[in-house]
Parts: sequence; C-alpha cells; structure tokens
Amino acid sequence: MVNNTDEIGDDHVASSAKTPLRADAFEISDQEKLVRIEQSVRDILDTLGMDLEDDSLKGTPRRVAKAYVNEIFSGLNPKNKPKLSTFDNNYKYGEMLVEKNITVYSTCEHHLLPIVGRAHVAYISNGNVIGLSKMNRIVDYFAKRPQVQERLTMQVVQALQEALGTKDVACVIDAKHLCVNSRGVRDIVSSTVTSEFGGVFKNKETKSEFLDYIKMDTNFNEIT
Repeated sequence: MVNNTDEIGDDHVASSAKTPLRADAFEISDQEKLVRIEQSVRDILDTLGMDLEDDSLKGTPRRVAKAYVNEIFSGLNPKNKPKLSTFDNNYKYGEMLVEKNITVYSTCEHHLLPIVGRAHVAYISNGNVIGLSKMNRIVDYFAKRPQVQERLTMQVVQALQEALGTKDVACVIDAKHLCVNSRGVRDIVSSTVTSEFGGVFKNKETKSEFLDYIKMDTNFNEIT
C-alpha cells in the first residue's frame, strides 16, 4: 500500500490556518526538548555515517537542539508571543498605515529548509493604534515555527485583527523557499507571493492603494 506522504510527494500542502500542534506540546520542559533533539540529531548524523568524534562535528547535535528550541522554532511556544499593546488614536490618524519590507526568516514544514523574504503589513485604525515594532515582532513570532507561507500570512493578519479590534488589516509576503531553490527543481530565481486582505482591504481601491505603497521606492541609503 502506498503511503499517503508518498502520494503527496513534493506537493505544497496546507492543512489549516492553525499551526498543527499536539495537545501535549508543552508538557515537557525546554530543557527536556534540548536533550531529546540533541540525541535525535546525533542519531541522524550517525546514520549518515558522520564521525561525531571529529572536532568540527562533536558539538553539532547540541548546537542544532539549542537553535531549534531557542531560536528557529521558538514561535511555537505561546510564552514567546509578543505583547501587542495598543493605544488610543489620539491624533485621529484615519488613513492607512503600512509597515513594509519586514524581514521574514522561517522554515518550510515539509522539508525543514529555510524560507527567506519580506512581509508588508497594513491596517486602518478604528480607534486603536499599535507600536510599529510590534508589527515586525508578530511577523517574526509566527515565522519562527515550521510553516507554510499561506498560513503565516493568515496568522499575521488574524493576530493584528484581534489586537486592534478591527478587520481592516492586510499582509503580503514575498519569499524564497529553499526547498524549491536548493533541491528538487532547484529554481533559484522564483519566489512565492501570498496575501491576506481583511475588511476594507478587500475593496479594489483600498487594496490597490496598499499594493502601490509596497511598490514605492524606499531606499534610504543616501540619508546620512
């Protein structure tokens, strides 16, 4: 009988807007996760025939474990979610606010290879505003987990909608997937663009305005 994963092959599959986590995902401590992952990486390298007594390799299992738990996949743990404090829009700014070119470093959940790109996020205040850095931080939080780009885009929008109390939020992400660029078809040129438009951003005129802002030249290298 053919395994379902064999049938899917390299196809890009997304299950839902929620990260697929087991109910017991946080019943063991980060320290225990470090121990287990270190051993698992050691087993993988050993199976591949690597000499783990070599000076260059002997610390690799521990380094990978620390990177997974403390950095690359730290967005899986809700305790690391940034606090999205909002403030009254006392200056009555009623136009679109766009935070563009937010760096995205994520990991494809199909091959555990990097996703690297840029996110562009916008919202229109209905009375509340949020600190600019919080928009970057929420992108980074959801990016630091095994991901598919469609889900990441939706999660950013949903988190900001909840924090701001408005549906008027949008996100576009343009990213390269190393599972495409470095393996398989090995297409180093192509990138993937995903978008999620909420509230008034579904309107053609508002959506076009947002996309025009994204295309604006914002190269400030000449500013001293």
